[in-house]
Order: sequence, then structure tokens, then C-alpha cells
Amino acid sequence: MGLLDDTTQQNYYQSSDLGNYQFTSLDDIITQFQIAYVGEGKIIQKVKRADIAFHAQRGLQEFSFDTFKSCKSQEIALPASLQMTLPHDYVNYTKISWVDSAGIKHLLYPTSKTSNPFKIKQDTDGNYDFVTTDGVIQDLYNADFSTSLTPGVNWSKTFSVTNANNPVGNTNLGNDVVAAVNGVLTFSTEAINYQGTVTGRAYACWQAIDVSNMDLLDLKADGLSAAAQAGFSNQGVVRVGISSTPGDSDTNLIKTNDPSTNDQITTGGTDGPNFLPVTDSLNGFAYVEWAEGTTVTSTTTKSVNNIDVSSYNEVYVLITSFAPMLEDLGGDDTLSPTTFTNIPTNTVDNIIVNFEGASPNLLDDGDSTTWSNYKSATPSENQDNYQDDTYWPLDGSRYGLDPQHAQANGSFYIDCRLGKIHFSSNISGKTVILDYISDSLGTDDEMQVHKFAEEAMYKYIAYAILSTSSQPIHQQLAPRFKKERFAETRKAKLRLSNIKLEELTQILRGKSKQIKH
Repeated sequence: MGLLDDTTQQNYYQSSDLGNYQFTSLDDIITQFQIAYVGEGKIIQKVKRADIAFHAQRGLQEFSFDTFKSCKSQEIALPASLQMTLPHDYVNYTKISWVDSAGIKHLLYPTSKTSNPFKIKQDTDGNYDFVTTDGVIQDLYNADFSTSLTPGVNWSKTFSVTNANNPVGNTNLGNDVVAAVNGVLTFSTEAINYQGTVTGRAYACWQAIDVSNMDLLDLKADGLSAAAQAGFSNQGVVRVGISSTPGDSDTNLIKTNDPSTNDQITTGGTDGPNFLPVTDSLNGFAYVEWAEGTTVTSTTTKSVNNIDVSSYNEVYVLITSFAPMLEDLGGDDTLSPTTFTNIPTNTVDNIIVNFEGASPNLLDDGDSTTWSNYKSATPSENQDNYQDDTYWPLDGSRYGLDPQHAQANGSFYIDCRLGKIHFSSNISGKTVILDYISDSLGTDDEMQVHKFAEEAMYKYIAYAILSTSSQPIHQQLAPRFKKERFAETRKAKLRLSNIKLEELTQILRGKSKQIKH
């Protein structure tokens, strides 16, 4: 029956679960409540375990706020930004301080004289400015091809033909690849013999983007075209652009393609790259192209700017790829594709689309003037009437000082909008400690109750269940358990306050009047 019967002292002292005997898990609390309070002939005849768990978690939250001791804290070296991010499980702070070289904590005080409001972007006349500049389109998903191509989620693509899945049952169609390989969009195209002609296939990937509130787009991407192989293939051609239509989901053979046109690159399909017109770009259309072959052997970055999308609500980032195969293969039109030393491969990576347009919402114009002035000025708490840490009256020049500013530790305020703590400038570079409370529901390991408050938790759950029940007998019992809950909570606070007579006496000895002991 003993709680430690199955735990040896060696296992305890060699584990990382030190000091945990003072707590009882919330799951045990729920189980023990069911045993003691629920059943025939008991206070609560019948209740679901889910209901008990709900009220137990609510009780754990309430006790965490003002009854349980909080051991949560974080320490950082305050950067030049004078900001600290609130912890992921933060509910409220208990103390914020900085630490000196002796390890002593110096308490920081909150200031109510400043804030960091939302700074509205305005034009030169002071009117609200809804024009955005150089924003990155955030809903272009998987733009770095770090994950697989998934139609409906990120990139749609042309059906890639292999010997195993070809639609005509021909086992000599090659094994093409259209996929994200090692974080790079890869097009590999084998030669095929189609009706006595050696050729290849054209492929595409595309993704729709919402441009309903945008006027101009800038496009940038990394790419590399396949090198030409004498007698077998010309250099590959790969394009990335902005099109009014999506790519073709059907696989088609390459036709003779003139780079100066904005026509389909494939035969037999109804969809094709309808790249938007744009001045001062390649061939007058909104795309960048890699067709260097052997002249460029590594990835290069290309861009096209000022693409007008003001008349569209939706456009497509469209990628097209093809590797033209030579028809003349020494007079042998039945040559196997395995004769190629390397499969022609085009690659694309790191597509970035910036926009300029009108936002339907107010725009943030960066750091507020209030915050910029606060962090750059001498804090109000630092009166500059002292040398080092020695305070000098300076002939009464500190007369009339607001008592709340009569300290030089520094100050802070919490920006709830951005989830950051802002500090005064005299704290820069110092070690800052945040002691805070959570609601103890972050992880299963946190969901535990100190044994000093175990009975208070039972009474809390019982009252919560009885007070929310419609049964008359439960309504009659609810006032009694309300009193018992209050009494047990008060007892738990006293126990957890951890007041020791010797420690209290030691403190009183330091006062002006001597206390006999």
C-alpha cells in the first residue's frame, strides 16, 4: 500500500524526478475523487469522468493563479532591442528583476507612463495610407520546395509519365521526374520514340495566389537548365513567371517552341502559359528563363519586376520545363533512351513574390514613436543625481521627486499586443529574470497538485459538480461544500505560505527595536 514500495532510494537519487513526492498528479486526484465521492450511497450518485476532469482542470487553473507556489522563471541577457518575449505558457508575472555581479536580484518596477501602441501608416498629408510596398506574399506555400508537391495544398503539377504508369501501355516511354528532390524542384525528362520521332515532354508546376488588393508584383527565383549533349539533346529550358491561367495537368509532347512567343509549349493541350505582359523584361512577358546549357553550370538568381496585376483577383505562379531532344540520332530513330549519358534535368528553387498594392486593413508603420522615444531616452526612474550606486542629495535638487521614481533599478512594461516585455534603456546588456505563473495545464507533467492543497482540490471539484447539477439534493448540498471549499482553500494558502518562526524572528531582529529570543 505504501506509495514508495516500488521505488528504491537509488532509483530516486539517480533520477531527474527529484522532489516530486510533494505533489499528486491530477489523474490520481480524479481517480481518488471518483472512489471517495461518486457511487451509490455517496454524495454524488453518478457523474462522468470527463466532467470530473473538466472541473479538476479548472480547479488547477484557479489554484495556480493565487494559491500554489510558482517555480517558473526565465533568464536572458537583455539585447540592444530592450525586449524580452513572453514565455509560451505565460499567464502573469510575479516578479521581474535584473541580477548584479554578486547574484543579487534588483527588482524592476512597472511603468504606467508609456506604451507601444499600433502605429498607423500615414501619407505626407496625414491621411491613413493603405498602400503597401515590398511586402512578401505569404500564401505562396512551399516556395522553397522543402516538402513534397501536394495539389490543393501547395503546388499542382503535370502528370509525370513513367514506363509503369504510361497511358498507352508503351514500355519505352522513359521515366520522367517532376518532384521536390532534396529541397529543389526537379524536372528530369527522358527521350522517347514517338511515331518514329525522338522527342521529349513538357512539364509544368503552378500555384494560385490572391492578388485582389495588389497592383504590382516582383518575381525572383533560382534556376538551372540542363546542359546540351551533342547528338542527343539541346540545352534545357525552364521558366518561372506570372500567368493568367494554370499549367496543363495533361502530359504533352514538346512542339517547336519560339521563346519570343507567349504560346503553348505543348501540343494537344488546351492550357498553356499565358504569361502576363510586362515592359523591360525577357521577350516582353512576365517570366524569367534559364536556357544557358553548358555556359552556366551552377544555379543563378533571376528576377522580373513591375508585373501589373491590378485587373486580376487571382493569378498563377507558373513553372514550365522542357528539354528538346534531337530528332537525328545517327539515323536510328529507335535508339533506346538509356543511350543518354545523363538524363536532362532542370531545377528551380527559392521563389519569392513581392507585391505592392492596397490593403483593406490599417497598416503597421513599424515601432511606435512612443516606444522609440522611451527606449532612447534616460528613464524617468534614473534621476542622474547619483554617482555609481551612491545617491547624493545635491542641495535638495531631488525635492518633489515622485516616490515611485525614487529608484534606479529601471522599469518595464508589458506589451500585450505583441507579447513582449519592454525595458528602460539603463537595463541594456544586463541579465534579466522573469518569474511568472502559468495555469499548470501546459503539459501532463505540470498537471499536479501539492499535497498541502489536495483536500482543497477535492472540495473544489465536489462543489463545482454539485452547483452545476439540476438535482434538488445536489442543490441542497452545494452551499455546504461552498463553505468547505473556502475553508480548505484558506488552509492550503496558509500551508503553502511556508512561514517559519525562526525566519520571521531573524527578520524582526533587523528592525530598530530588539526582539528577545
